[in-house]
Amino acid sequence: MFLDYMALTIMIVVFLILVYAAIYIHDIPYEMAKKRNHPHQDAIHFGGWLSLFTLHAIWPFLWIWATLYKPGVGYGFMTSDTDNKQFDTKDLQQMIKELQVRVSQLESMIVSTPVPKNTGENHD
Repeated sequence: MFLDYMALTIMIVVFLILVYAAIYIHDIPYEMAKKRNHPHQDAIHFGGWLSLFTLHAIWPFLWIWATLYKPGVGYGFMTSDTDNKQFDTKDLQQMIKELQVRVSQLESMIVSTPVPKNTGENHD
């Protein structure tokens, strides 16, 4: 009789541990999103609970969604350090002046280039 109650107690404890582990695992994407200050952390949290009822089908997508967001960068993917360069107002004004000079040079080249004359012959 004692072994029956002990086996029942062990089964209940194991069941509770499995339920707690499933809930804990499904909160991993939400915890990642919360740590990264993700703008959609509530949706990820809801998706984690929904995943419990959809046989865990959407959980990997939630994990990817939470992982892609990086604080300070967002969803963007930087390819080099030049993409991440921050310009101040003086740098931007200097760049605009240089571009205006280049555009005026190109416009003067276009105006000074002679246009070929059409002789009226059709070469089809």
